[in-house]
Amino acid sequence: MFSSKRLFCVCVFAILLLAGGSVLIHPQAPTSPIWFQLQKIPFRLENDGTPAKNAPEAMAGGVAVFDYNGDGRPDIFFTNGANIATLRKDSPKYRDRLFRNDGNGHFTDVTDEAGVAGSGYDIGVAIGDYDNDGCPDIFVAGVYHNTLYHNNCNGTFTDVTAKAGLDKRVDPQYGPLWSVAAAWVDVNNDGRLDLFVVNYMRWKYSDIPKCSYGGVADYCHPKYYQPVPDQLYLNNGDGTFTDVSQAWGIRSHPGKGMGVGVADYDLDGRQDLFVTNDTDYEFLFHNLGNKFEEVAFSAGLALPQDGDFISGMGLDFRDINNDGYPDIGFAALNNQTFPLYLNSGKGDFIDITASSGMRDLTMNMAGYGVGFYDFDNDGWKDMFVTRGHVESMPIPGADIDQFNTVFHNPGKVGKWTALTAEAGLNAAAAARHRGCAFGDFDGDGRVDVVTTALGADAEIWMNRTANANHWLDIALRGTKSNRDGIGARIKVVTKSGTQYNHMTTSVGYASSSDGPVHFGLGPDARAELVEIWWPSGIVQTLQNVEGDRVVHVTEPPK
Repeated sequence: MFSSKRLFCVCVFAILLLAGGSVLIHPQAPTSPIWFQLQKIPFRLENDGTPAKNAPEAMAGGVAVFDYNGDGRPDIFFTNGANIATLRKDSPKYRDRLFRNDGNGHFTDVTDEAGVAGSGYDIGVAIGDYDNDGCPDIFVAGVYHNTLYHNNCNGTFTDVTAKAGLDKRVDPQYGPLWSVAAAWVDVNNDGRLDLFVVNYMRWKYSDIPKCSYGGVADYCHPKYYQPVPDQLYLNNGDGTFTDVSQAWGIRSHPGKGMGVGVADYDLDGRQDLFVTNDTDYEFLFHNLGNKFEEVAFSAGLALPQDGDFISGMGLDFRDINNDGYPDIGFAALNNQTFPLYLNSGKGDFIDITASSGMRDLTMNMAGYGVGFYDFDNDGWKDMFVTRGHVESMPIPGADIDQFNTVFHNPGKVGKWTALTAEAGLNAAAAARHRGCAFGDFDGDGRVDVVTTALGADAEIWMNRTANANHWLDIALRGTKSNRDGIGARIKVVTKSGTQYNHMTTSVGYASSSDGPVHFGLGPDARAELVEIWWPSGIVQTLQNVEGDRVVHVTEPPK
């Protein structure tokens, strides 16, 4: 039998049909703990796919969310490909794009006036205010060519790559370097953001296929390429950077880097780096203050539980069980799972991929970007993954084009749940998704997502999760610490419990998300206590902070 409420809904549906309207029905929406609505944006990721299957064609797609003009609304920057043979943007379709958020779900293309269209085959992006002038700058990582854009604080940017000393991309030992991702991080706590650049592997263009599977040309397995080292640049404080990769112990660890996460995993006040590698050992660079030591094996992170090399892709390095210690999750390909590690608090990590349910959920999935955010504001960070395969031709046991998925965090009890159609993420066509970045585009306190896909339109996923939960965003302004507050740890205490997060812009695959730091408060309308551990060592305490708003916090003098 029909209830009166159900009968009313059916009648409304019939009236709309008679009126010529269109209705999109998602029957799972009322019962799903997380729900997204698709919104289009006029950007298409052009990777210049060719019959020769050159490796960079499969790796494009970084995206950034940041407030470039200081109006309080997060904007979107997309990296884009180029002519794969020349690595030049010889057509307007290859332009990188910057979209200004005008509010009300409307974005305006401001690429030309901002001066950020780019010139090469661009892959990744990292956002950070490297000169502490209050205006976020853009670093773009690409194939044989990187770019540093200085934000002029007037809606325009200036290419300062050569001036900054970041234009040298030919290594005397390894040749031209192909960068996939980067992270802004103050490695020596001097109040200035340094730059860590993730380099992938040695590659050279070919106009004929180099690899085939079952007689069909496709992208070569990474084992056919040689590894290269990542790079660390120290900020000199005068607009220039010095390559200290050798002195800081980075250069002695060549790999096939795909992503980097930044967090102080042992809470010693220094920022550490986790680097995913493609079918190679993962790296955990432990910060000793004046150099890094690579400790992935002793920390239990070099290989997943099965002991096999996997295609480590994008990641997030963030506390998911609210114990104050940053954990790690990253994406890989089908039959490899999406590994999930809990920080023991004793210097090592515990692989919970199987016990959390993630092993069974992800065994048949391939993914790239990962972000830990509390999408339903219940006080527990969930995991969003952009999905899609590396290969471009059908392969046994794997879908090439896939839908994105959000994994719901059950808290301390129970197993994670995979939400795809249930979360509305089948509203867009399955695709080879790549980058993802996160921010509250409409200011409603729910974290939204923007994603990219090879040869396809970008997708904005507006978070329409319906519940009575509250939230709190902390926007940091460093004074003694770096202006962005990158590296600051935040503790929030409510009646329902305690949770932790930290400020970093390095999230996902080849992507960047620039604060504020988001907390779901569950049923509590305020935080009883907020504690901030700044990179400078200063500890700041706020009490009785009302929720459902963005709180701007400036680092005190001491």
